[in-house]
Amino acid sequence: MQGRPVADAIWADVERRAAVLRDGGSPALTLAIVEAADDPASAAYLRQIQRLFERHGLLTARHKPAEPTQTALNSLLERLSGDAAVHGILLTQPLPAGLNLEAALRHLSPEKDVEGVHPWNAGSLAQGRPKLVPSTPLAGMEILAANGVELRGKHAVVVGRSPIVGRPLIQLLLLADATVTICHTRTVDLPSVTRQADVLLLAAGRADLIDGTMVRPGAVVVDFGINVLGDKLVGDAAFDSVCDVAGSITPVPGGVGPVTNAVLARNLVQLAELAAGG
Repeated sequence: MQGRPVADAIWADVERRAAVLRDGGSPALTLAIVEAADDPASAAYLRQIQRLFERHGLLTARHKPAEPTQTALNSLLERLSGDAAVHGILLTQPLPAGLNLEAALRHLSPEKDVEGVHPWNAGSLAQGRPKLVPSTPLAGMEILAANGVELRGKHAVVVGRSPIVGRPLIQLLLLADATVTICHTRTVDLPSVTRQADVLLLAAGRADLIDGTMVRPGAVVVDFGINVLGDKLVGDAAFDSVCDVAGSITPVPGGVGPVTNAVLARNLVQLAELAAGG
């Protein structure tokens, strides 16, 4: 299940909706990226985001706290939250040692929380009333929908429990009427659980965690993992081994990643529409 066709369709929707906003007098849609840590890998990813957004007519601006303190980070988030020219804010994670995410999020407006990490947005999703949803799990759901994968009544197994992928993914699957099992790297006899899945969703962040012996024949596998193994980027699935068993699988790279970027842009448009009263 390739991500590119799904991403292209979302980008087309983003461009259309952004044009409607511009025609209605809204300023250029702008994403503020807050970098609290100096991380080369994260910086490379952010440059990619900037290129993609600008290619599709969206603006980005990168910001760093004046100094590496909680007070400076909180102050920056407050300032950007109150800036009418900023439609969405992306706080990069993880934060450096000594900075507290929970404290920082108290200074991020939920109406500009482009990744849905603010407790207000996360709580709304947990209650079955999603507003802004983290882009990575939502990208996985978009791929399943685009490929006609029926979730109602199916057994979905999620491997991974992070607050930005695994946990919101559980809520999205429940909203789609799937029967959901959550497990992780410390689950006892993990293969006995993963082999039960009609749809297996991998978000543990461990290279080659799942091989073909751990997959039910014909199962649908969505691999959210992004792991560096030697000079290669790989997922949580041992791809060749799982391919021999699964009915379909997303590749890494080229699967969830491109769709995640497009969904992030769509989230920005959604925030701008809400701000404009749409």
